[in-house]
Amino acid sequence: MQSTQKQIENAYLVGVIFSNRDDVEYSLKELNNLCETAGLLVKGKNWQYVRQINPATVIGSGKLQEIKDEIDSNDVNVVIFDCELTGSQIRNLAEYFGVKVIDRITLILDIFAQRAISSEGKLQVKLAQLKYNLPRLSQIQGTSGRFGSGGVGMRGPGETKLELDKRLARSEIQKLEKEIEKIKKNRQVQTKVRENSGVFKVAIVGYTNAGKSTLLNLITKAGIYADDKLFATLDTTSRKVYLAPNKSIVLTDTVGFISKLPHDLVNAFSSTLESAKDADLILHVIDASNKDYLEQVNVVENVLNGLDIDCPKIKVYNKCDKVIERKEKDGIYISAKNNIGIDFLKKLILSYMQ
Repeated sequence: MQSTQKQIENAYLVGVIFSNRDDVEYSLKELNNLCETAGLLVKGKNWQYVRQINPATVIGSGKLQEIKDEIDSNDVNVVIFDCELTGSQIRNLAEYFGVKVIDRITLILDIFAQRAISSEGKLQVKLAQLKYNLPRLSQIQGTSGRFGSGGVGMRGPGETKLELDKRLARSEIQKLEKEIEKIKKNRQVQTKVRENSGVFKVAIVGYTNAGKSTLLNLITKAGIYADDKLFATLDTTSRKVYLAPNKSIVLTDTVGFISKLPHDLVNAFSSTLESAKDADLILHVIDASNKDYLEQVNVVENVLNGLDIDCPKIKVYNKCDKVIERKEKDGIYISAKNNIGIDFLKKLILSYMQ
């Protein structure tokens, strides 16, 4: 008899602080949440302030031994660093610890691979994985086979075999970029049709797990998947809804943002943000119950500024039922889950249509 039950991997988290301004507690907490989303069990965590990066292993030998002792005593399968690692660093760390080693970006890509549903989403995941793995292929060859070919970092539509040489990888990247460009052009045609129809376009943006999909479901009755997890949905969803007689909008939910996201990943998913670039109004949904919501707001605003989006924006502070004090005066407070403040939000959207 062989068990078909999915084996849960045990993870150990390593935070690296490069500046006194870095908040290791917040960063490791978010990494912990990412692990839960990916189906990993976190068995321990550690961190080190690094004045000068060790090019071979990032952190110092003393901290390496301390982490190895904890790994050996906690039956850990994978070590996850909260910073970007080079291929040689991954190889060296994997050899030292004797377990699989990945970084935060690989973990995020793995979650994207699990959650992508549409053909476009899967293409974007594959492109992002190839672009991220390409410069690391030669440096990490031989490490994955020692620890198995399954589990976190090895999943999804963009699974990249290490034996795939760089020439084939570059060819595949070009092919994927052409396919995504075709999808992008088709979306632009659809956008022009909507523009000619005079429909008012509203895009929902925000940090992952802020409640964007829940808000879309409430207003449009779309019935799309929504959960209290990071990156619960990755695919863009648009629905037409009437807010008043003869007053309709197209409401679009976009992929969530997260900190420490590399440019290649933002670029790979840029087509899912086209709806935000073409919008007449943006609803920036914020999890007001999260103690680090201001940092999350900055992450979203920085990305939006980089996209040169020039349209009105409304800050929508969600989950107000979990907030004791409403501190911010530059937006409105709602609870998408409990239908609080939604009528006022609809009236506010209507006021921008005048």
